[in-house]
Amino acid sequence: MYIFRSIHEIINTVSVARTLLTEMFEKRKSLTFRYSDALALLKDDENRLKLLLEKEVIRQNGNFVELDARFLEFFELLLEANEDINTAVIDEYIEYLHELMDYHAKERIPSRRESYVRNIKITFRKIARTTIRNIMNLQTSIDHAFKHEPTYQIKITKLENLDKKRLNIQRLIDTTENLILHDERKFFQEATDEELKRILLELRSELQLSAHSLIRAQQDIISYLNQIKSQVILVEKIRKVKYLHDTFELRAKSNLTEVMERERSVLAEGTPPSSFKLSLEFLGSDEARPVILKVLKNMQHRETVRSNEAGAFSEEDMETASVYQEAIDLDETASDYIQAQAQAEWNDKNAEPEDLFSFLMHYTFRRKVDERERTTLFCQIVSLYENQLRISDRHGIYKEYEYAKVYPA
Repeated sequence: MYIFRSIHEIINTVSVARTLLTEMFEKRKSLTFRYSDALALLKDDENRLKLLLEKEVIRQNGNFVELDARFLEFFELLLEANEDINTAVIDEYIEYLHELMDYHAKERIPSRRESYVRNIKITFRKIARTTIRNIMNLQTSIDHAFKHEPTYQIKITKLENLDKKRLNIQRLIDTTENLILHDERKFFQEATDEELKRILLELRSELQLSAHSLIRAQQDIISYLNQIKSQVILVEKIRKVKYLHDTFELRAKSNLTEVMERERSVLAEGTPPSSFKLSLEFLGSDEARPVILKVLKNMQHRETVRSNEAGAFSEEDMETASVYQEAIDLDETASDYIQAQAQAEWNDKNAEPEDLFSFLMHYTFRRKVDERERTTLFCQIVSLYENQLRISDRHGIYKEYEYAKVYPA
């Protein structure tokens, strides 16, 4: 077995053969990948291909090559492309957690105790990731087994085996919960690591969601098995009918005659298109009178609708000028207020500045503006230009209005 000397060597080896490795990974489920095809992807550089074989990145089997299991598992793990359901690894994680917590309880050196806590956090993350991945693979495998497996017996066996794996995943979820809440409760009570507490909180939340997903998987398995059972019964009946028909015993050994006598179903047939062309002989008969009257009534209705249509615009309508109201420029109004107060302060520094509301009540606009609209403008300016204004604690009264006095900032 070849052992790489450094991460740098691994990265360089994979990088040089990235085109070939990508192609082989995408075709990993096919049974064959020819040596000549691999050589062509490496631009006929046989030395490079031999180097990959020596470092056991790929393996040769006669005229064919395949990815080594280590690299295949590594790529599938990072890309989350592995469809296998592996519950044994979670058992190993839980056993490893018990060992780490035991070491932590017996250790007296702070730095080594921290290293055990670090490994515990890493292992809990692995349990969460592996559990979620297993459930995703379980649901995918259930759907694939039901929809794509052509043999009924194999389909049933696959679903039953997947149900056993579902039970194993549920058992591991319960074991993990029991470890946190009961088996190692003393450790978690003494642990003061905030990150560990956060990891445990996220893990328990993910385990609860996983348990709900397992309930759905169980429902799907039961539903699929029931459908398969009904399909198998139907197929068996069809086979029996076909056998009796082939041996000319269908009427003698079945109740076909009674069923056919009770059957009153009409075969579904397409509706023939209706023809609206009437012959001259029919139009001259008394039977055509109701049809002719109905057509005349429809024509009168069309004339009524046409008479209610609006006529064309006259030249006077087209030349009528539009009436519009000039909009007030809030930027200009706010700027005039701030400049007016700055000029007043320049002229007399001891003079009290005029508040915005009072200013707007006597401000000269380009059109006539009543008091209600001026009040609305006051609210709009305060809202839009709050960074340039200062709202004081003082209040003023103008007729029925009570307002906060606003000054330049």
